[in-house]
Amino acid sequence: MLRFLRSAMTSFTTPPRVPIPLNGVDYRGKVVLAPMVRSGELPSRLVALRYGADLVWGPETIDRSLIGASRRVNPRNGTIEYTRLPSNGGRTETASQESVIYRLDPVREKGKLIFQIGTASPELAVQAAKMVAGDVAGIDVNSGCPKPFSTSGGMGAALLRTPDKLVSILEALVREVGIPYKIGISVKIRILEKPEITEALVSRLVKTGITGLTVHCRTPPMRPRERAIRDQLRMIVSICHDAGVACVMNGDVTSRDQALALMEEFGVDGAMIATAAETNPSCFQSQADGGLLPFRDVVYAYIKFCIESENRFGNTKYLLNIMIPGKNKEFKDAKGAKNYADYCHILRFDDLLPAALQLDEILNLTGKSAFKDEIRSKAVQNAIENNETARAASGTSRPKSTSPVISKVGPIRTNSIPSPSKSKPEEIEAGVDIPASTSPPAQKQEVVA
Repeated sequence: MLRFLRSAMTSFTTPPRVPIPLNGVDYRGKVVLAPMVRSGELPSRLVALRYGADLVWGPETIDRSLIGASRRVNPRNGTIEYTRLPSNGGRTETASQESVIYRLDPVREKGKLIFQIGTASPELAVQAAKMVAGDVAGIDVNSGCPKPFSTSGGMGAALLRTPDKLVSILEALVREVGIPYKIGISVKIRILEKPEITEALVSRLVKTGITGLTVHCRTPPMRPRERAIRDQLRMIVSICHDAGVACVMNGDVTSRDQALALMEEFGVDGAMIATAAETNPSCFQSQADGGLLPFRDVVYAYIKFCIESENRFGNTKYLLNIMIPGKNKEFKDAKGAKNYADYCHILRFDDLLPAALQLDEILNLTGKSAFKDEIRSKAVQNAIENNETARAASGTSRPKSTSPVISKVGPIRTNSIPSPSKSKPEEIEAGVDIPASTSPPAQKQEVVA
């Protein structure tokens, strides 16, 4: 009898919780990487995970850009790439090379990656989400980005003014993607100018079947430099918890320790870090685990992940311009880098140089080097030293090694859109070997979705 009474009392005091899907993830207790355009590509997500991020959001991807894309496995590194021929900016000639719309690591991001979609249509949202549903742990709808490229199409923060449409998008995703693929559907919003308007919106959203809601504590007109407003946060948390939905906060969160303190103070279930992670992703480390690391350590890890992921060089350069301090001499030199080998030369990451040279060949960047002669001399010297060390260790001479063969053949393995899971997550394709990671101002504010 006593056991029954205790159980009954617990059921009245413990907030309800929506079930977490088999292939989904619970946002409670998590400090995560926020979705950021340009700043949320695969290498950025991998380096955030390396330094302790519990989950990572990819950058907002527009539904139409993904629909009709091809899914392929890169045979060189095992990453999954969604590609399509670019529109060529209205030019008449046909593009000869496909562009990578989205890239993910099926091993290192397994159970950690949330795909954020930009959409203004339930039908298009479902079509696009089904493309990636078998490869991610959740689908998040962006209804918070205030930038014109998103709002002009009725997406992003524009959805906050069309709640009927936003509700219909979430309900369609839950019904046609979340349930059959057994993953969670979530939404990211901003606060509105009056608490009662925010309250009415959140009260509708939590009834759609979503498992999580993230609130960016700024109104749509506010810029990142303006201080986050947390006055409405407890009210939003209360509504989410009454419905059993996890609530994650975003806005002026700069470190894991601060995130955990804010979670305790406001009762939120999780916290997102955005711009602080652009500058130094080791912000995901608690002070007890080492805290913020010197920029060179973080830049080394980031470049290594970029090389392994075959990241687009322009994107790598964009982030390095933020990660390398503007007053540092290497910042000025690095701005002149034309390829990966240049960066390794400038930053003296000699052990990464061979892989950088190979990637430059694959990406057709070899001839663009700003330090061609110096890099060639260094590469030759390294090869001689390595060869002499190997001979001394073995006591025997070794045949002259040939340069590694560089294949410019792109990913050749393709497969259809993953089917909804029946009992467990889709198995990683056999035979894919992902290398393990090791580590050693005019800075533009990034768009946080």
